Amino acid sequence: MKDAGTLRIAAAQYDIGFLQSWQAYDDKIKRWVGLAANRGSRLLVFPEYFSLELASLFPEEVRKSLSRQLEALQSLLPDFMGLYADLAAQHTLHIVAGTFPVRQANGGYRNRSFLFRPDGSSDFQDKLQMTRFENEHWLIQAGDEIKVCDTSFGRIGIDVCYDSEFPMIARRQVEMGADLILTPSCTDTLAGYHRVRIGCQARALENQCYVVQSPTVGNAPWAQAVDTNIGAAAVYTPVDHGFPDEGILAIGELNAAQWVYADIALDDIARIRQHGQVFNYRDWPGQFRFGS
Repeated sequence: MKDAGTLRIAAAQYDIGFLQSWQAYDDKIKRWVGLAANRGSRLLVFPEYFSLELASLFPEEVRKSLSRQLEALQSLLPDFMGLYADLAAQHTLHIVAGTFPVRQANGGYRNRSFLFRPDGSSDFQDKLQMTRFENEHWLIQAGDEIKVCDTSFGRIGIDVCYDSEFPMIARRQVEMGADLILTPSCTDTLAGYHRVRIGCQARALENQCYVVQSPTVGNAPWAQAVDTNIGAAAVYTPVDHGFPDEGILAIGELNAAQWVYADIALDDIARIRQHGQVFNYRDWPGQFRFGS
């Protein structure tokens, strides 16, 4: 059953750090989650590949090898999942735990974003569009299913970073009932950050929905895959009556480690699709046939 009212979202600008132990990671994540929970947040969003700071727990020869990092990280996946499942239950909230590269039965890896619910259940969305780095250097495999995830406040879609730049993915998710799209991201240039940001804003505009971006920030010279991280977390909205004129409900300070909070009313999505100045969602161009 869908909860009515306002939903407070916390989007992380998460700093990749060098860890001395699993306990240090456990403590760090508990501080982050506790801070957002104490501010009344019911949905927390962490960034793409934020889990790669766990590679710092392995010897230098592992950290310097992309393939060995992926293999070594699998030993930490059960603890990673257990930590976020416990925190979601403890604080009675939903957590999108960024992404974690997960080994598949065929020996390859997928860039997987997990959703943990307060009732102990979980779900995931695999990244669907691979960047050149993932394709050419890391050999991460693309997912094969566009999904939505059920929550107590309605259905959500997860578009991992580059996925946000492809309109058909979010469109399929909103057609499946998602009024909220979450975008964990990891970008190493200002241009990369803006590509994802522009994609998120475009998806919010054309689907008349909320889109949340959560990036990694900071420098980690020991980690080849996430050595440089640039971005700002934000919550984007339709651009119409009752929403910000620029479509930005909240946005963080570029590259600062912080939570970005916003209160959203998901019922406003149905209202604006029915009574807005424009009907982007209804007037989706798929109804047209151009040319002969």
